[in-house]
Amino acid sequence: MCPAKLVQPSTQRPSDPLLQLHRDHSRLFQQNLYVYPVLSRRSRGISVGINLNPDMVCNFDCVYCQVDRRRASQVLEVERKRLIQELEETLELVLSGRLYQDERFACVPEPLRRLSDIAFSGDGEPTTYPDFARIVLDVAAVKKRRGLDEAKLVLITNATMFHRPHVTEALATLDANNGEIWAKLDAGTEAFYRTIDRTTVPLGRILANILNAARARPVVIQSLFLSLDGQGPSDLEIEAYCRRLGEIVAGGGQIAGVQLYTVARTPAEPAAGPLPGLELERIGAIIRRRVGIAVDIFPGAETTP
Repeated sequence: MCPAKLVQPSTQRPSDPLLQLHRDHSRLFQQNLYVYPVLSRRSRGISVGINLNPDMVCNFDCVYCQVDRRRASQVLEVERKRLIQELEETLELVLSGRLYQDERFACVPEPLRRLSDIAFSGDGEPTTYPDFARIVLDVAAVKKRRGLDEAKLVLITNATMFHRPHVTEALATLDANNGEIWAKLDAGTEAFYRTIDRTTVPLGRILANILNAARARPVVIQSLFLSLDGQGPSDLEIEAYCRRLGEIVAGGGQIAGVQLYTVARTPAEPAAGPLPGLELERIGAIIRRRVGIAVDIFPGAETTP
């Protein structure tokens, strides 16, 4: 049964039908290899995702990631011509309304039946794709040709590659095409960062890259806090995280806001689970008080209030 009314993201509970729709971020859509539509809570509408890592290779191995990297991928390369064709066809489905004839999208409420953005996301870090600058140009051209000026061009990223020239070039293309950067920051200390994101890339590089990018344009910070083996982040960790945000602002970085969320889809690691919504609200209040920036809260799929 389709939901009769909308529930705002900050008040959603696991039993809400709309939350169940939001939890479906499958990369598989029809016969596509690279392009997939989702109903996105953070975009508040339909987001057309572009998966530049169909081989499921990523330079992070986050404990909360839903991608099972132990499973062999059937697609190892990105065919740019096919990707653009899939993008054109998927956009046509969304814009014509035919998308909502699909069983997965039939229950999307009318106010959310709109194209919010085209997002570089998927099964790994999109900026590690060698031809990233070129594909961003190609996608921006499709967006412009279709007159989709209001739709955002979103990069969902762990910010590890911002110092590379081809990524800097791609960020400039985003700026010229109603682009937005959603940069991951899941920790305030090196130890917690390595526990959660499980990478050899030092936290200092992430912070420096975010700062440099945010000096040129406002950046959205996306932060996932979770329960790991039944324990959430300590108060000391949250304080350290707030200091990191404060350092970015003090260094001249522009933070458009923080997207504070938790586990909403089944992670590959069973030890990872969602924080209760009340705990997310508490952390959000600390961030607002300590740093003075806007925080949007997106609860997960906890089984108790």
